[in-house]
Amino acid sequence: MKTRDTRCLSPDAQEDLRFRVVQALRGGMQKSAAARAFGVSRTSIDRWLAIVELGNITSLKSKPRGRPKGTQLAPHEAATTLRLITDRCPDQLKLPFALWTREAVQLLLAERFRLEVSVWTVGRYLAKWGLTPQKPLRRAYERDPVAVQRWLDEEYPAIERQAQAEKAEIHWGDQMGLRSDHQTGTSYGRRGQTPVIPGTGQRFRCNVMSTITNRGELSFMVFKQNFDAAVFIRFVRRLPRLRRRKVLLIVDRHPVHLSAEVKRWLAGHAKRLQLFLLPGYSPDLNPDEFLNQDVKGNAPGRQRPATRADMIAGVRS
Repeated sequence: MKTRDTRCLSPDAQEDLRFRVVQALRGGMQKSAAARAFGVSRTSIDRWLAIVELGNITSLKSKPRGRPKGTQLAPHEAATTLRLITDRCPDQLKLPFALWTREAVQLLLAERFRLEVSVWTVGRYLAKWGLTPQKPLRRAYERDPVAVQRWLDEEYPAIERQAQAEKAEIHWGDQMGLRSDHQTGTSYGRRGQTPVIPGTGQRFRCNVMSTITNRGELSFMVFKQNFDAAVFIRFVRRLPRLRRRKVLLIVDRHPVHLSAEVKRWLAGHAKRLQLFLLPGYSPDLNPDEFLNQDVKGNAPGRQRPATRADMIAGVRS
């Protein structure tokens, strides 16, 4: 008689079967007869008898299946780990990692709490704590949080009040460079075979100066030469004529914006344009940075310009 695989039975049915087989053997039934009657193997019967001899018949009860529930981390240890991940970088804790990965958290648990767990267990911990892998924002060490907060609380509200009183328009300005060898995005290909995208081996570039208003209105200029005071003055000279109103221009602390030539030009055109400077190392305060990222990702990054003229046409479009 072919024996059946008892693994397909529920835990309660398996437990009941083991008890019935042992009770039948205690009642005088032979092992071979019990194996045929209950549809189990002699090997299973011998193993169950050995378990009973080492303990008692209650040792045949079914044990919980699957991964053990709960966590090896104590609540206060989990809270400490979560706080360290959200408030610190791994290298600040003297770990040999720059970003928080499962391996970094695994090493943190081992060094901090003497807890050895697998990276898969770490992944379950991170998911339980509501943490997901994300591309981090880069923030300079030189950034002054006090100056940033003062800008948000005092300086920019003053610019808004001035714009309302003078019926002026606030512009956020920035400049960027674009290269022919810049690549972004992904492309489908066969698994394990990286797609090859043909493109020119020549390296050329162009630059863009742009401003964007709080209403999302855009002004820009594409140029080939390096960004200097003459280029900046040429661009800002057009803004008041184009907008037909006074412009309050907010830019970063690029050396060109602080140059003596630009300051002299601004002094003679204060009625038409005023320049305001953002705190140092604070690109996240400038909405024109989002425009730069979008242009870099969609103009030269997802296209294949063969010449500088093609690149400039793509940027302008």
